[in-house]
Amino acid sequence: MSETIAVVDYGSGNLRSAAKALERVAAESGRGVRVVVTAEAREVARADRIVLPGQGAFGACYAGLARLPGMLEVLGDAVRRRGVPFLGICVGMQLLAGRGFEHGVHEGFGWLGGEVVHLRDLPGHDATRALPYPHMGWNALAVTEPAHALLAGVAQGCSVYFVHSYAFAAADTADVIATTDYGGPVAAAVARGNVAGVQFHPEKSQAVGLRILGNFLAWRP
Repeated sequence: MSETIAVVDYGSGNLRSAAKALERVAAESGRGVRVVVTAEAREVARADRIVLPGQGAFGACYAGLARLPGMLEVLGDAVRRRGVPFLGICVGMQLLAGRGFEHGVHEGFGWLGGEVVHLRDLPGHDATRALPYPHMGWNALAVTEPAHALLAGVAQGCSVYFVHSYAFAAADTADVIATTDYGGPVAAAVARGNVAGVQFHPEKSQAVGLRILGNFLAWRP
C-alpha cells in the first residue's frame, strides 16, 4: 500500500532538499511513497506521515504556520488525535515545545514538555568554553540506549550537521533520544509516542541522515 508524506511548506526551511532526501530513501527502500511539498491544510490532513522542516526564528516559524488557513488545527488533529507519525526538523523540532525565547517569548505546539532557549542558557552549559554562535557544522551524536526506532542502526559518535543558536530544553529527559555536546549536553533528537524531532539536518547529514529518514518512513509508533 502506498503512503503520502506531507512536507509542510510555511515559507521557512530547505523544503526541496528535505523532499528530495525523502524521495531518495523511499525509492531505495522500494516503498510506494509519494512525497508532496504543500501549504494546503487539506493535503496535510490526508497524509500518512508529516514532516515539518524549519529554518529561522522560532516565533516567525510559528507565525508562518498560523497564517496558513486551518494548518495548526489540521496538524493538531492529525498528530495528536489520529496519531499520524510526525517528524520535526531543526526549528520544526523546536516548535514541539510549549514556548520559545528567541527574540521574545513565543507560543509553541506544546506537544512535548519543555522550552526552547539559547544554547548558553541550557542546564549544564560551560560558560568558560569560548564557542561561536550559531552552532554550525558537524557534531557527534550520543544515542540513548536502547536506541529509538528513529535511530536504529545509527552508530554512537557518528556526525550530523547542525545550524542553530537555540535548543530544546526538555522537561522530561526520557523524551531525549540523542544528544550532542556544544558547551554541554544539547538535545539532538526527541521523541514521544508518534511525535519525533531532530535538531540537526538529516537532509545535509549524508548517509546517517538518509538512514534516519528511512527509519522514519518505516516507523510504526
